[in-house]
Amino acid sequence: MVMAQSLMMQLKQDEPDCIIDVLAPEWSFPLLARMPQVNQPISLPFKHGEFAFSARKEQGKSLKAHQYDWAIVLPNSWKSALLPYFADIPRRTGYLGELRYGLLNDWRKLDKKQVTMTVQRFVNLALPKQHDGEVKYQSPHVQIQADQQAEVTEKYSINRRQKILILCPGAEYGPAKCWPAAHFADVAKTKHNEGWQVVLLGSAKDQKIAAEINRLSGDRCMDFSGKTTLAEAVDIMSLADQVVSNDSGLMHVAAALDKSLIAIYGSSDPGFTPPLNEQARIIDLQLDCSPCFKRECPLGHTRCLTDISPAQVVDLIKS
Repeated sequence: MVMAQSLMMQLKQDEPDCIIDVLAPEWSFPLLARMPQVNQPISLPFKHGEFAFSARKEQGKSLKAHQYDWAIVLPNSWKSALLPYFADIPRRTGYLGELRYGLLNDWRKLDKKQVTMTVQRFVNLALPKQHDGEVKYQSPHVQIQADQQAEVTEKYSINRRQKILILCPGAEYGPAKCWPAAHFADVAKTKHNEGWQVVLLGSAKDQKIAAEINRLSGDRCMDFSGKTTLAEAVDIMSLADQVVSNDSGLMHVAAALDKSLIAIYGSSDPGFTPPLNEQARIIDLQLDCSPCFKRECPLGHTRCLTDISPAQVVDLIKS
């Protein structure tokens, strides 16, 4: 969703008066509310992988009243193109994906060698079909209001007079993208001893690793993992002086907030989904076995992550 903002920015650049509604899961609404390009979000009520043909057909028909001119379908699945089709939107753009002839009437073939980054693939759908050349993009930028910052500052007892280090130790994809808890803890101890506040952010799924980091650090962290809403996590992130994160959704949020960011890559490829922020610094050991794009290390050692030392990260923060 963060990278999709670059597509919205391109649409607004090409047609400043265009009105952009976003059909998306409700969990993403707090992010969309912080993107000025978005007119309104519309709830997509289906679970990941749920086909629900009849329900998609009915929701598509209900969208007819909006009289949309153009639908851009970012997922490559066949089912994701059903709603724009049943909404009878005249122009329906997307990659061919699962042979979506008919459902899409402005389908594109994806040249993965020509368009290498996810953000470029999104922005490319706003460009003419015959576009042949580099796909340039604007970096996402999530906007936060001062009252939103003040609210989370008070609720979570954050001291704005101290420097704030935020650690994001989770990764939805799997452990092959997660820097070891002990390494995060070493960074937390070092910066806490230097007078920094250290905050752990993540979802409920990240609570176990966050608790382990806090324990190993000697309870030097403010552990908010699983305790905030997504909106609050974004607003807390906006207070950070420094963020250290695995390749995750929160990493992209930090980049879109223009935070000083250290992004740690293991099984994934920073060339494909990098943090879109010039301040971001990437640590990627570029071992012969990586990127493997596996959820768990097929060799059993996860050296692409374990060999990245806490000292490397601390030195980057100091620099």
